[in-house]
Amino acid sequence: MLAALLLASFVINLDTTLVNVALPTLTQQLGASTAQLQWVVDAYNLVFAALLLTSGSLSDRFGRKGMLMAGLLVFGASSFVGGYAGSPAQLITARAVMGLGAAMTFPATLALLTGAFTGRKERALSIGLWGATAGVAIALGPIVGGFLLEHYTWSSIFYALGPVSFTVAALVAVFVPASRNPVPRRLDYPGLVLSGGFMALLVYTVIQAPSRGWTSTASLAGFTGALALLIAFVVGERRAAEPMLDVRLFKDLRFSAASASVTIAFFTLLGFIFLITQFFQLVRTYSPLSTGVHLLPVAVSVAVGSTLGTRLAVRVGTKAIVTAGLALQAGFYFWVASAISPTLHYGVIAVQMVLYGLGMGLTSAPATESIMGAVPADQAGVGSAVNDSTRLLGGTLGVAVIGSVYATVYSTRLGSALPASLPSGPAARAHDSVGAAFGLSGQLASQGRPALADAVRQAAIGAFDHGLSIGCIVAGLVAAAGALLAGAFLPAHPPQPGPDTPSDTGRQEQPLAPALDAARPR
Repeated sequence: MLAALLLASFVINLDTTLVNVALPTLTQQLGASTAQLQWVVDAYNLVFAALLLTSGSLSDRFGRKGMLMAGLLVFGASSFVGGYAGSPAQLITARAVMGLGAAMTFPATLALLTGAFTGRKERALSIGLWGATAGVAIALGPIVGGFLLEHYTWSSIFYALGPVSFTVAALVAVFVPASRNPVPRRLDYPGLVLSGGFMALLVYTVIQAPSRGWTSTASLAGFTGALALLIAFVVGERRAAEPMLDVRLFKDLRFSAASASVTIAFFTLLGFIFLITQFFQLVRTYSPLSTGVHLLPVAVSVAVGSTLGTRLAVRVGTKAIVTAGLALQAGFYFWVASAISPTLHYGVIAVQMVLYGLGMGLTSAPATESIMGAVPADQAGVGSAVNDSTRLLGGTLGVAVIGSVYATVYSTRLGSALPASLPSGPAARAHDSVGAAFGLSGQLASQGRPALADAVRQAAIGAFDHGLSIGCIVAGLVAAAGALLAGAFLPAHPPQPGPDTPSDTGRQEQPLAPALDAARPR
């Protein structure tokens, strides 16, 4: 059962970075524009984010095992169909349906784990393994994608996920016991609509803000609309007789402070991947496969930190472990900002990535355990969806904010570093991205102008390094603020049960208990 649920989580997390390595190939073979490439990624994230809370609530009502299996089938089938796409529009549509499958799948994995392993030590270990699986999958995505692209076409990335998803669905059908609320709640239709609208509008606005401008009319309108939907959702949930999410949970700092810690952790994670993949592929000229291999220290250390962090949290307290994890992430970013250069030895980079991976593991898995420990058993699905929403929102913000900071600093520094003899047209192209600047350098070299080509390349590298350093400082400051907040507000341990307080270990749902008891060796 544990293996089946971890594999389901692995498949969804693998897709997070698997598809990204195929984006340059899609430009060549499908003729996708930059905007279309963005939507190949964002269509998935937008639907995923919008339907997480809805799917978590429906799984609580109709059954988590059924929702998990249906999600895997939708995810796998749409991925397989996406491999046959003959145009960017068809692929974007397939990616949106994959987002639906991911939203159905991901919350159910964590809800089923916490429903099966009810003692805190068992639950902490299972969530640690769940977090380790997520970290490994995200890091392995570029390796798997790079291997497939080097040996097959871009379609193979989508074909591969289909059979894997169907196989995992079969394992879930055989080994995972059914789980749902003993007393089903009525569906909270206003809550379903408002939560989906809030998440969709917020994530869409964050995705578009870097190109529109964070203070543009459209961005401000989007953020204002998202805030209005959030207020309406909270007011409606407080008045509902049977709300999809008991918003009073956010008064429990085990839930709210831990959710903030997860958001910050994934803000730094996706920001880190955004920066380091560009550094490896553009500045170090590594292939996609080689980039993935060079990211392995992160995967291994996230796995170690996740499994170790949840066990330490049980012993010494969640507060200390999560605070230490965020502090390690901050230290990593400040170290990178002060040391990064095109000639920096990979051994130093590997040590930096180990530091970051340990910090990520020590933060996200113990904070997730704290969140799920605070959620009542009958809301495990929607509680898991809240945890997943914080991950997705934090990651989206990380790419948008750190990407915007990097792009602004890169363009400003490049403007003062480019040779004065470079015509305005090529200079404008170089400002688009460091990849465009390197492409321009290659064109100049092929035209017999090696000195100008080298000057453009060196200017781009210097601007990239400066943008990378400033982006790292921003991420480090966010992580450091997170460490201070966790140290101040995150409780160390669950409250001890008293005569009128339900035990944290009493979250077992009755329909699952007989199946688990029968499976235990005598």
